[in-house]
Amino acid sequence: MARITVEDCLDNIENIFEMVLVAAKRARRVAHGAEPMVDIQNDKPTVVALREIAQGLVTPSILQEIEVPVTENLMQGDSLDD
Repeated sequence: MARITVEDCLDNIENIFEMVLVAAKRARRVAHGAEPMVDIQNDKPTVVALREIAQGLVTPSILQEIEVPVTENLMQGDSLDD
């Protein structure tokens, strides 16, 4: 498993502060069940997010996306009539 460095990510997102925000948002999404865009290789969500940034799969446009909360009942497909 190859190491990921901040420098690898800065090739795609030049501002380190913006890169941290992008990585944090993507890592949260992966931790909450979003499909990883890279092979996770038993990595933690933060490392997965950094790998995605380094490969150019995740961009700062993720910061403009609106988060839509998902309730546990809707995720499980439970009926509201029960």
